[in-house]
Amino acid sequence: MRFPPHLAAVLAFTATLCAQQPPQTNTSILDANGTAHVTRVVPVPTTISPEAQATLRRPAGAENQTLAERRTSTDAWQTHAGEVSLKAYPVKIESLTIAGVPVRNVIPLDETPQHPDRVLINVHGGGFNSDSGSFTESIPIANLTHTRVVSVLYRLAPEHPFPAAVDDTIAVYRDLLKTYNPSHIALYGTSAGAILTAEVAVRLKQLNLPLPGALGIFAGTGDFSQTADSQAMYALHGLTGSLPVAGTQPRNTEYTGTTDPKDPVLSPLYADLHGMPPTLFITSGRDSQLSGTIILHRAFLRSGDDARLIVFEALTHAFWNDVSLPETKEAYAYMADFFSQQLNH
Repeated sequence: MRFPPHLAAVLAFTATLCAQQPPQTNTSILDANGTAHVTRVVPVPTTISPEAQATLRRPAGAENQTLAERRTSTDAWQTHAGEVSLKAYPVKIESLTIAGVPVRNVIPLDETPQHPDRVLINVHGGGFNSDSGSFTESIPIANLTHTRVVSVLYRLAPEHPFPAAVDDTIAVYRDLLKTYNPSHIALYGTSAGAILTAEVAVRLKQLNLPLPGALGIFAGTGDFSQTADSQAMYALHGLTGSLPVAGTQPRNTEYTGTTDPKDPVLSPLYADLHGMPPTLFITSGRDSQLSGTIILHRAFLRSGDDARLIVFEALTHAFWNDVSLPETKEAYAYMADFFSQQLNH
């Protein structure tokens, strides 16, 4: 596309300025398609904790990793983060297999379990291709709710694309139904796990299986067919790190495979969501999945469901994986209180 001479000159000047030094002024130019070419000077906000401010000052870290490198680094980080979580939220962890699927069985340390008739099912994050949460998403919640958490180690893409993760989670859920009343089961996850939570709920409804008593959709999306606004603005670490221009990259099919991106299980935004369990949605101001989370939340509301939304100020995608933040403690409390209240009915 050719720009008018004056617009081309402004864009060229802006690009040159950005290459030489960080921009010191705010600019926004709309091209003929309405696409905004923006520079913004965004200070670290004082509206969040000092600890959270420090996280926003950190560089993005390693990028352009191979899948093998990503899995190795993610596993190492998750192991360390799990050890830190255990110190703050002591629990017992076992490795089990349920319905042929490996799981982490996370048990609170109460000598007499407060809620032996309840179970929470966690489906971890990690972009569907690595494990970025089977410890950090389950340890604090098991401790705070005094409830067993089963963290599903579902098969990963690209070796096992959709619907392998859905099938594995449903297999575990079916098995747990032999022991637990569905109203005493909650299903939740972060990032890829948030997406998977909604996918599994839709598939359970299709199969005429009883739905769990509550869902937790934390920093996810329900639509693989299009790019939402926040994905064009924020990278994994918010305003740091590289970010491809929206619409210029081929669609990532490692997880979706050959499935129609508007398939109602793959993309629950296009499903019949009427009658979904009470659901808590959590996201944050610099979350790449901010748009996806709030769009799916509104879809639940339009369907008449009990859907609640919490948006944290300024923080980046899945910030609650950092157990050191005061905001993380707050987020865990919201999650735990919601599950405890819903499964008490």
